[in-house]
Amino acid sequence: MTSHPSFDTLPNGAPHLSVVVPMYDEQEVLPLFAERLRPVLDGLEVPYEVVCVDDGSRDATASLLHAMRRTWPQVRLIQLRANSGHQAAISAGLARARGRWMVTIDADLQDPPEVIAQMLEVAEREHVDVVYGVRTDRSTDTAFKRVTAEAFYALMHRLGARGAMNAGDFRLMSRTTVDAVLALPETNRVLRLVVPALGFPSADVGYRRDERAAGESKYPLSKMIRLTLDSVTGVSSAPLRLATWFGLAGFVLAFAVAAFAVVSKLTGHSITGWASTIVVVSGFGAMQLLCLGVLGEYVGRLFQTAQARPTHYVAYDSFEAGGQGTGTGTGDDARSGVETQSGSRAGGTHPVAEPGFEVLAQAS
Repeated sequence: MTSHPSFDTLPNGAPHLSVVVPMYDEQEVLPLFAERLRPVLDGLEVPYEVVCVDDGSRDATASLLHAMRRTWPQVRLIQLRANSGHQAAISAGLARARGRWMVTIDADLQDPPEVIAQMLEVAEREHVDVVYGVRTDRSTDTAFKRVTAEAFYALMHRLGARGAMNAGDFRLMSRTTVDAVLALPETNRVLRLVVPALGFPSADVGYRRDERAAGESKYPLSKMIRLTLDSVTGVSSAPLRLATWFGLAGFVLAFAVAAFAVVSKLTGHSITGWASTIVVVSGFGAMQLLCLGVLGEYVGRLFQTAQARPTHYVAYDSFEAGGQGTGTGTGDDARSGVETQSGSRAGGTHPVAEPGFEVLAQAS
């Protein structure tokens, strides 16, 4: 196998490429993922790191990654103390990745690792900051998945979101782009909407979406709905205007009903029966509840922002703890500290900090 320079051959020990991989209970697919990813990255012939973020897995994912580091020194393991969600895990990896370019990809092999080489080539050739992986062929997805995905992206575009259709979380970003994303105060950020909103120069690379190589999907319907709600409330204030329009429509309807009742009374054609009353009351009640639900989503986001609670907690980082492929320190002198929004951290330095005050636990 071709040998490549270690991280320390670049200024400040930074690799040229960082691959951020969020993982949650991926022990079944992990060996297959590594088998396909490593030849791609080795073939690039540039210094790289693979930042694997274990999002509180309950299986042997972390143990497999520890074992993998013995033969693949570019692998870097970051463990979160508890399951924090897909978007938070990606943010945790981006906040600690050190590459000039960064790729985010899931471990299920639905997004082919082989496309990474094409993404990097396009970014450097066209001098863009972002290269989106666009799913041009989703025939392997179920009909329900395809319909809901199309509806999601159509809704996002209707609400004013920028970016390519069918572009999920498989993308390549420059260091400048990642720094800009992490500097945002938003906690429940949906990266597939936040990154395009920055407006940085971008390009697209199409690919065929494959079936999951092994294991079960970690995105059930409940998480899809949660992602949609976060996306809607995070990308636009249009739902608030929708609530306003419902209120105006209700006012006009109420005025019309009142006018009709007065005219009927004056002409001697009084309204009888309770059915019409129930219909009107139920209609207004439904509109009021819908408006309260929309307003509640925004109030919840404001509440979470005001609390300034972290989106994730890092329990262990193999790079800071020292080990193969890093050339810095040992497990005995691992430092603990608190990252702040300014990007500084007590007891050490770090290129970018994750907004939300990541708390690091000393590695054992």
